[in-house]
Amino acid sequence: MLRRRAPEDNTVLIDMALGMEKADSYGSISQPDEHQAATCRIDFVLVWEEDLRLGQQQDSATQDKRHTHMAWRETFLENLRTAGLHVDQHLVQDEHSRVHYILLSAPWAVLCYYAEDLRLKLPLQELPNQASNWSASLLRWLGIPNIMLEDVPDVPPEYYSCQFKVSKLSRFLRSDNQDTFFSCTHRHQILFEILAKTPYGDDKKGLFGIEQLLSQGAFRAAFPLHEGPFTTPPEGLWAPGLNQRQVLFQYWARWGKWHKYQPLDHVRRYFGEKVALYFAWLGFYTGWLLPAAVVGTLVFLVGCFMVFSDTPTQELCSSADSFQMCPLCLTCPFWLLSSTCALAQAGRLFDHGGTVFFSVLVALWAVLFLECWKRKSAALAYRWGCFDYEDTEERPRPQFAASAPTTALNPITGEEEPYFSPRSRTRRMLASSVLVLMMVAMVVICLMSIILYRAIMAILVSRLNNTLLAAWASRIASLSGSVVNLFFILVLSKVYVALAHILTRWEMHRTQTQFEDAFTLKVFIFQFVNFYSSPIYIAFFKGRFVGYPGNYHTLLGVRNEECAAGGCLIELAQELLVIMVGKQIINNVQEILIPKLKGWWLKFRLRSKKRKVVASAAASQTPWEADYELLPCEGLFDEYLKMVLQFGFVTIFVAACPLAPLFALLNNWVEIRLDARKFVCERRRPVAQRAQGVGIWFPILTGIAHLAVISNAVLLAFSSEFLPRTYYRWTRAGDLRGFVNFTLARAPPAFTAAHNRTCRYRAFREDDGHYSGTYWNLLAIRLAFVIVFEHVVFYIGWVLNLLVPDIPESVQIKVKREYYLAKQALAENEALLGTNGAKDNQPSASGESGLTA
Repeated sequence: MLRRRAPEDNTVLIDMALGMEKADSYGSISQPDEHQAATCRIDFVLVWEEDLRLGQQQDSATQDKRHTHMAWRETFLENLRTAGLHVDQHLVQDEHSRVHYILLSAPWAVLCYYAEDLRLKLPLQELPNQASNWSASLLRWLGIPNIMLEDVPDVPPEYYSCQFKVSKLSRFLRSDNQDTFFSCTHRHQILFEILAKTPYGDDKKGLFGIEQLLSQGAFRAAFPLHEGPFTTPPEGLWAPGLNQRQVLFQYWARWGKWHKYQPLDHVRRYFGEKVALYFAWLGFYTGWLLPAAVVGTLVFLVGCFMVFSDTPTQELCSSADSFQMCPLCLTCPFWLLSSTCALAQAGRLFDHGGTVFFSVLVALWAVLFLECWKRKSAALAYRWGCFDYEDTEERPRPQFAASAPTTALNPITGEEEPYFSPRSRTRRMLASSVLVLMMVAMVVICLMSIILYRAIMAILVSRLNNTLLAAWASRIASLSGSVVNLFFILVLSKVYVALAHILTRWEMHRTQTQFEDAFTLKVFIFQFVNFYSSPIYIAFFKGRFVGYPGNYHTLLGVRNEECAAGGCLIELAQELLVIMVGKQIINNVQEILIPKLKGWWLKFRLRSKKRKVVASAAASQTPWEADYELLPCEGLFDEYLKMVLQFGFVTIFVAACPLAPLFALLNNWVEIRLDARKFVCERRRPVAQRAQGVGIWFPILTGIAHLAVISNAVLLAFSSEFLPRTYYRWTRAGDLRGFVNFTLARAPPAFTAAHNRTCRYRAFREDDGHYSGTYWNLLAIRLAFVIVFEHVVFYIGWVLNLLVPDIPESVQIKVKREYYLAKQALAENEALLGTNGAKDNQPSASGESGLTA
């Protein structure tokens, strides 16, 4: 039943917090002194700057904006105090500016109230750490020393946990210690929830939440503090009491740890489940790239040896003036096929029988990788207490809660929640889909312009009085077109991401997961077309609609492109290397140089001021000042997008470039440590967020894996010379002698008479230009190959899906055990709980031993 939403009463939380502080079940509540509030119990920091030089020089509009921001800040901070938070202010001032640091901390009562409201999972019973790694187990079974294994100190324990209930506080571990009961990440989540919902004006006008204040410029930054510096003390690693940040830096973020396992439990404890799941997926994907890279490199080396022993390639290179080719344009000269010997040899590096084997292998590799990741993800989600987070625990987004016009009962939790009509949301999503299609159409237009550019550039180069350049005209045009295409990709991406943010906010998604999934899908659709449109054109369309001498097809008056002498497969490999490797290099340079430049400028701007502290004369830099000099954390979307696009290059077009997994592996070894250093050393600490998995990225990866099967089948059938060679070997000559002449057609008599000379061109056509019987035979073989290839791979993938359970059996047992313990811990029958609780203190044979097994 829908209800019109009533205005929220801000005093509800106030009364609740005050009542909780008086409750005996929470113990005594003591106000922290100034030193404690400033150093130990700072859960969140807000920052805003004031320029004293402006003064009366501002115009009336600027002064009004300044006064508005001041009023917003005062109202916001007063509402935070009313909500029960401790608000302390720290001021750094020089003669030109002031930097205001607002130090926030939450008392015990507020933490307890919000922990129950947010359905946080807290530990009930500690478990022995059962983290395992399949590679470590395999190497131990084989008796091989594991150089990747490393003992990391302060390993976080594992727990059985359940949703927190204030009335059952005593059932949870460490409930007698208020200082350690809530972890730092839990405190940060609670503080951010309060900051996200606190109004500073009329919430119906969107005047609420710290994110809106940041976007309006009322605050410059909002972040939780790092736990001290990341550098180790003078005593080194043996110093007592290394903080969590120092442990992560020493055993994870340093470049020297590139060959070690990632301490994922430590990452999760410090940054939260969402960040830890990203690094878990990235490490898992990188590990799986290793066998694919080894096999791909071997396939490439086989191609290198075959270049010098391949009969058709030798025939082409030694043909001299035997094959005179038709002009590439109306005013272009005739040319010799032997002048393209180097291109033909390069094409042979990627186009041979080993490519077929590798394509099948990678298709199965992708399917098995995703099946194993599902199991790994389920195990991590359970260990980190997020197994059913998205289904039952996730709360509505604050922006959705404020903008939803009605309320309704949640059918799962039975609680009253903000509600927005699915029909209205569907209409909005359809409208935004139209804009997405318009942006995709813009990408297609850019692709058409690049195609025309290539054709025109090939014509211009062919007209030069240089035989070598004329032979390489198509390759030169293709290479320069790839660079232009990369430029278009990078520019259009920036524009579209901003548009996708606006559209996704307008669609009114209930939870943060749904919001991020909708945004991710929009951006990926655009980026898929943006990055893959040019390779798809080269792989499946280029050279297919050329025509024949005397009857060439045109596009806007320009003759359609042909594949170069080495074939379209080598051109596709070139395009992939330019886009994939070029993008990786640009991204890595940006991630190394741009943050350092930004960080240097921020530190220079803040430290160059002659500071004097108003509150107290601080001799050294305070932790909040040090963290403010770091760059803001920008989330994980760009990191996931880079890796998923890379996964597409590795799988969809692997038939054209078997070295793609190797380049991806080398990049990811750098990427893991680069991202680790970014989170530990260069960025402010992000708010710990919970997550059940990698979100919609997994369905996207599954779609890419299925598309890769079809793509590689079509590539091998229509772009590779594998099937024509096989056909020629079985019907004409087993040693492939005469294959080059077999693939060349003769120009029609009318064209020969007009130019008074004969010439050849690549096609299976008769002398009159019509398709020959060989063409139709090969077409039938190609279609049959595609059908057999994709059916075999899909069937094997289906069998693997049946044989590999999505959730490991050990995790299923743990889930049931945890559900049983949670049911007992939250039971109302104290007598029953006391009886069963004594039993639960002892490990049962069916419970603990089964879990260990």
